[in-house]
Amino acid sequence: MKRGKGMKFVGDSRIPAERKPNIPKDYSEFPGKTEAFWPNFLLKEWMVGAVFLVGFLVLTIVHEPPLERMADPTDTGYIPLPDWYFLFLYQLLKYEYAAGPYTVVGAIIIPTIAFGALLLAPFLDRGPERRPFKRPVAVGLMLLAISATVFLTWQSVVTHDWAAAEEQGKIKEEADIDTSAEGYKIYQEQGCISCHGDNMQGGAAGPSLVDNGLSPEEIAKIAKEGKGEMPAGVFKGSDKELKELSKFISETTAK
Repeated sequence: MKRGKGMKFVGDSRIPAERKPNIPKDYSEFPGKTEAFWPNFLLKEWMVGAVFLVGFLVLTIVHEPPLERMADPTDTGYIPLPDWYFLFLYQLLKYEYAAGPYTVVGAIIIPTIAFGALLLAPFLDRGPERRPFKRPVAVGLMLLAISATVFLTWQSVVTHDWAAAEEQGKIKEEADIDTSAEGYKIYQEQGCISCHGDNMQGGAAGPSLVDNGLSPEEIAKIAKEGKGEMPAGVFKGSDKELKELSKFISETTAK
């Protein structure tokens, strides 16, 4: 007998030498409960993704982006507003226990606990039950989180001054301002720039001074006596400076 005749050499006796064809699982025994990943399931996922992508593209065409004027770092009265998915955190920071000296609590501690619990949920709740009424703790905490998020988002929307936000972000024509003029230097020295901006087009804390339609005398009166939210006695300069400033503001027009 020749060596190896009728014998099969394998590396491990526990591994069969015969190679079986790679036959896919017969899914007919689970009708309606499962399906092949390729191409059935993956094709459905692609179709759903395509529908959402087309819908998103249509929205970008139908609704123009809410663009505002160029950012002005000198406008201290501008009140920024986050995107809608962060409004609940924005509202949370308005409450006393999460603002001021407790800002760290509202900005870091509470969100860390909430999102940390969400990440650890699959590891903490490992029970076999999937029916909601069989998992009261997990379902209760999830409903509490959703309710809190919805409530804070709604409160942020209904309490925000949308008229002021629209006014402060409105795109306006640039003013023809001579920054080398004496009146503009007085405008800066008197702190007018903090409320009306370096381009005199205003912000949340003060209206635009461009094309205001007021005479120098009327402007000087407002600077001394105040008007609306502007208190009296804001201007601290001399009468000569006030006259120069009033004339400069009255002559400021848009390009």
